[in-house]
Amino acid sequence: MTDGFFFQAIIYLLAAVICVPVAKKLGLSSILGYLFAGIIIGPYVLGLIGQEGQDIMHFAEFGVVMMLFLIGLELEPYKFWRMRKFILGMGSLQLALTAGVLFTVCSVVMPWPWETTFIIAVALTLSSTAIVMQTLKEKGLAKTSMGRSSFAILLFQDIAVIPILAIIPLLADGHVSGNNIHQSLISSFPNWLQTIIVFGTIGFVYISGRYIIIPLLHIVAKTRLQEMFTASALLLVMGVSFIMQLVGLSPALGAFIAGMVLANSEFRHELEGDIAPFKGLLLGLFFIGVGASINFNIMMADPVFIIIFTTIFNSIKFLILLVVGKIYKKSSDQNLLFGFALSQAGEFGFVIFGFALQLNLMPVDLSNQMMAVIAISMVGTPFLLLINEKWIDPYFGVKEHNKNKYDHIEENNEVVIAGFGNFGSTIGRLLKANGIPATILDMDSDRVDSLRKMGFKVYYGDASRLELLQAAGCENAKLFISAIDNPQVNLYVSELVKKHFPHLKILARARNRNDAFDLINMGINDFYRENLYSAVNLGIDALVEMGHRRYTATRQGQRFIKYDEAATRRLATDRHDKQMLIAGTLKEIEIQEKLLRQDLYAQLGGLDHSWESAERRKEENEN
Repeated sequence: MTDGFFFQAIIYLLAAVICVPVAKKLGLSSILGYLFAGIIIGPYVLGLIGQEGQDIMHFAEFGVVMMLFLIGLELEPYKFWRMRKFILGMGSLQLALTAGVLFTVCSVVMPWPWETTFIIAVALTLSSTAIVMQTLKEKGLAKTSMGRSSFAILLFQDIAVIPILAIIPLLADGHVSGNNIHQSLISSFPNWLQTIIVFGTIGFVYISGRYIIIPLLHIVAKTRLQEMFTASALLLVMGVSFIMQLVGLSPALGAFIAGMVLANSEFRHELEGDIAPFKGLLLGLFFIGVGASINFNIMMADPVFIIIFTTIFNSIKFLILLVVGKIYKKSSDQNLLFGFALSQAGEFGFVIFGFALQLNLMPVDLSNQMMAVIAISMVGTPFLLLINEKWIDPYFGVKEHNKNKYDHIEENNEVVIAGFGNFGSTIGRLLKANGIPATILDMDSDRVDSLRKMGFKVYYGDASRLELLQAAGCENAKLFISAIDNPQVNLYVSELVKKHFPHLKILARARNRNDAFDLINMGINDFYRENLYSAVNLGIDALVEMGHRRYTATRQGQRFIKYDEAATRRLATDRHDKQMLIAGTLKEIEIQEKLLRQDLYAQLGGLDHSWESAERRKEENEN
């Protein structure tokens, strides 16, 4: 009974539902929650799932395929071509340097045959696409310089798996165990013909995506059945992956190409919405499987070797990544994050070691030890990123730039802006256009460099540090604008300014009502909810389209903001009492709607001729 599908499914889902929220509550990555869930329910702790988690891994690995498909959907072909320098340059440099150094070190230190050493070196060179991309997404780093470089290297590594798996059989001595050794439909063909078929298959996927898949999606869309479109999306990913596997290519690579082909289609967002839930669930199962695959018996048999080897391997890979980042002129804070993020081994390492084991290229014990090294390095990555985020980046980055930048701020402006992303830059441009200079602070070093090239005088620095605020002239300024993207950091900076510079007028960004509640409770009444104003502007245009005059609609929008902000201040006292908050919100909505109706009738009764008086008079004359 306990081996049944439903029992196993309940165990996986229950472990995830318990462990992931706990991890997030502790400020950790959701990936760590999944990994710990796998360790707990795995065969070496509670023993609730199959031996070493292999029963689920084959299914869960499809989550990585779906992730590459979604990445392809977001990366249009012309963007891919623009990144070719990073994909080929950084990718090949990282792969060659890491494999070369690992091979040299292992050859000198370990008594392994050179074939075994080569396999271990190339397998550990590959990083985990699943862990890195999920972490970048969670931390909002995918669009940064470090995020783009990480993606380029991961994509090159995923492509490099194909020739690596093709080279490994050439190292074997002919004594192969098992009958299912990386066989494809074209394995028996001559090499030149295999090459033609492989490139032809890639071309077929590209052409069929444009001229077969998109027309078929049009037909499915006309049925207006959501479940049919979802089924079509899954069929597309599975079909392309299967075709790639038939010719010996990576299913993930095929899914990525298919995603790129469809990136310019009108179905891009619909496909993304249909695939994303499956991708998230299967990736979660993949991470649980990784946690369950950690063989603690092997670790306990020789823990010193595994710990030392993992530490040395991670350190070598980390240092090489720093060198690669330095060659491509990354700032130190971005380079550190880049090194920590990619320093682990990846899921393709399991495939390579399993393949080498079947070819008798390495002993079983060593293969199991290397798989344990991969699993431990993957589990350790979120911890390394957390250490960097909490204890290295805030101090290293600021100390470095203390010497070069914000200690030498010579401006003494009356306005200080913290955060110069899309929100803050709009404010800065408006002030600059009206002749009001501002001292601008931002924590993203790449953004600072870009903005300086565009003519903005922006200073790098962490606005949550008091000495930077003092160096920026907050003691003599009149106005502080807190426009930082991260709501928690934005709140902390606002509190810091209010405490140490009480004379400063603070205008603070708030993404939503909960952020506004925090600012109100802190005593800051000048907050600006970004989603409120854009939504009201859209609502004003909707009123105009439905027949209201522009002036009338604009006044209604302004009154809506006024009433909503007053309601937010009144509701802030009940924010922690859910029932009181719901009851109060319903009451405020009713009052707000009543006031707006009264205002509208008052305007109509007074024959408001503002803005569009000519049209109004014409209408009256006609009547």
